[in-house]
Amino acid sequence: MKILYAAGLSPNDSSLYRLWALERLGHQVIPFNAYEYLPHNPLLRKIVFRLSAGPAVNRLNHDLLRVAESEKPDLLWTDKLLWMRPKTLDRLRAMGIATVSYMIDNPFGPRQDPGWRLYMKDIPHYDLHVVQRDKNIADYRSHGARDVIKIQTAYEPTIHFPPPAGWTDRNRNRDVSFIGTPYDDRAATLDNLSKLNGFQVAISGNSRSWERALSPEAFTRLYREGELYQQQYREAIWRSKINLSFITRSNQDEFVHKSFEIAGCGGFLLAERSDGHLQRFREGEEAVFFSTYDECVEKISRYLPDAAARTRIAAAGQARALRDGYHNDHQVSLIVERAAKIVQKTRPAR
Repeated sequence: MKILYAAGLSPNDSSLYRLWALERLGHQVIPFNAYEYLPHNPLLRKIVFRLSAGPAVNRLNHDLLRVAESEKPDLLWTDKLLWMRPKTLDRLRAMGIATVSYMIDNPFGPRQDPGWRLYMKDIPHYDLHVVQRDKNIADYRSHGARDVIKIQTAYEPTIHFPPPAGWTDRNRNRDVSFIGTPYDDRAATLDNLSKLNGFQVAISGNSRSWERALSPEAFTRLYREGELYQQQYREAIWRSKINLSFITRSNQDEFVHKSFEIAGCGGFLLAERSDGHLQRFREGEEAVFFSTYDECVEKISRYLPDAAARTRIAAAGQARALRDGYHNDHQVSLIVERAAKIVQKTRPAR
């Protein structure tokens, strides 16, 4: 298919990885970078993000239609694009272009993130919504969605792959490691793991977020290496004896992106227990899980000195992720398969 792909596109965005997967699957992809429409002024950017209104939003919708009219794609794929207008989607449909929205976040969750105003109006106007949670299927349908499919987040096989042969604890300088954001009670949990148990804990991620979440003493003790992407992110997983992965409860997640990336990198995964994780990894064989702080401490105490067990479980988790298609090529192909049926119905309208 010929796909117009509209998203925030940078080397550090998973939306770019899904674009790569579409190209690897043989589709012609026309990138449309929504980041080019963000105001340069930080304050104005925050206002526009919250309101989803203004000249930048007008220009994005105008230019998207212009590109669609010129390129005549079979499909518009938007990836967490919050500035689409319903009338733009209706115009694309009238042009015979099918529309898909891929949304990794939860507009119906208790976190009450800003920026959803236009997107909520868009829901009945897309042909297909791609969501990450069973709950969201009912949420979207109750808001008039025409079609909804649940697809899990995935790792990018060109970036998230295992370390070289012979990699051992001699190469690992991070004992208990977390790379990400301080949602929910993660900051307190990680601080307590280090302070109360004597584990060496390393945190990486956005420095401003972690400075706000941790005391100055805890930030100095725990934070290292900055915000990690691509090769740095992969190698930090390789260099970690235990890679922690938390469910984002404030987003009502069933599983988290990070768990599949850790597995894809061949890292030892210690993840918060959930039905979504249990359905995708055999507990104690392909990953290790915890439900409470005390259980997390117990699992770290058990596995940190047992390199052989960590190596065995990490290898099994990586094999499971590869075999069952927890990577972008497979997950994106499932979306394309569903979208292709919609395209076939939409084409006669041209």
